[in-house]
Amino acid sequence: MQQSEALYRKEYWDINYVSGPLVFLGHGDRFPTGAILDIQLASGEIRQGQVLEASQTHAVVQVLQGTRGIDLKHTSVSLREDAARIPCSREAIGRRFNGVGQPIDGLPPCAADRESDIRGAAINPVVRERPTGFIETGISAIDGFNTLVRGQKLPIFYGSGMPANEVASLIVQHAATRGDNAEFVIVFAAMGITDRETAYFLRSFEQSGRGARLVAYINRANDPTIERLFAPRCALTMAEFLAFEHGYHVLVILTDMTSYCDALREVSSAREEIPGRRGYPGYMYTDLSSIYERAGRIRGYQGSVTQIPMLTMPDDDMTHPVPDLTGYITEGQIVLSRALHRQGLFPPIDVLPSLSRLMNNGIGEGRTRADHRELANQLYACYAQGRDIRKLMAIIGEDALSRLDRKYLRFAETFEKELIAQGTARRTIEDTLDWGWKLLAHIPKEELTRITKDLINRYYSEIMEDGVPSPFI
Repeated sequence: MQQSEALYRKEYWDINYVSGPLVFLGHGDRFPTGAILDIQLASGEIRQGQVLEASQTHAVVQVLQGTRGIDLKHTSVSLREDAARIPCSREAIGRRFNGVGQPIDGLPPCAADRESDIRGAAINPVVRERPTGFIETGISAIDGFNTLVRGQKLPIFYGSGMPANEVASLIVQHAATRGDNAEFVIVFAAMGITDRETAYFLRSFEQSGRGARLVAYINRANDPTIERLFAPRCALTMAEFLAFEHGYHVLVILTDMTSYCDALREVSSAREEIPGRRGYPGYMYTDLSSIYERAGRIRGYQGSVTQIPMLTMPDDDMTHPVPDLTGYITEGQIVLSRALHRQGLFPPIDVLPSLSRLMNNGIGEGRTRADHRELANQLYACYAQGRDIRKLMAIIGEDALSRLDRKYLRFAETFEKELIAQGTARRTIEDTLDWGWKLLAHIPKEELTRITKDLINRYYSEIMEDGVPSPFI
């Protein structure tokens, strides 16, 4: 034992071997699972590690700063903390941290109101409130057709090379709550991003003016891989503190969860575990659930935690294990379309495969507008029919289309270019719904079978072939 700051600390010298980012110790029953250890190298350098597994015979420790340079005979370990914790405080709003919660903005650490265990826990179903309330992202394809609700978890799926970072930045800039006096904060966690992407996000946060209402946890690609397993949990721990201790509505954006799962696979491989689908560990579903199920609302608390996990679909494959398992846990998905992206449309959100299962909890009179649900249904139906006619035209040619078919075809084109492709401008939900009625004006009234007559009489204004409003409406 050695004396340090009037306290005694036991050091152990029984590292058995090193595998990837892991070290294996003997007599693992000395440390609790989840404990943080100090690992002192022969050079005097001290690194931190977390106990992943502990038994009477051994302990598996993941080293946060990597295992390079660790000598089995001359490296000691000692207990630092019984669990991984971060300091939680309202002073963290406007700050930037790395993946383990250490400041990277040049400012000193926050004065902690509380040290919180980052492992957290899923919200108890007994006290969980149903997600309600509208979060306006400012993006028509989301607000109009796949509405985000407070307490929901709604992922964004995209293929490699898609402008996902730009969409995330747009949500950070424009997102806001409506109809509630509670303050709104965004917690942003990035995993495995490049220096260029880091600079882009930080610059966009400051230029948009939202930097002072945002907490960012950034794990760069050249940071230790193990930090990627900590970053989302640090972000969610801070989000829970702000939501349930101080009453904030918190939107948590997690990007890229595929990088997180790749780090999980790397650790699993180093532990020599039996791999599951595509080499990912068999417990990945449980692990993702421990992250996603921390979103929600708790009875008796004003605040809420809403999640937008973002993840890459390798080879645009939605059946890949990461999006597949994510889809089982979350309440819908937003899908970015490569076809729309190739046309130069932004944001390239495809509303047909996208879905928000809790949309009805956040729309309607008093939340968005009374015509929201029926208008979204009609726009969706008309767009789907226009897409089908586009496929038909590729087979039989445009000359074989009827006059009504051509109307639907033009509607689909206009829908994509004017309603979906809004650029970087912010649209309120009223702007989105007004745009929808403007597009429906090109469809004959008798085709509008999903909207009540009262709403048609109130909002509909048919456009004749020459573009002049009909005098008979």
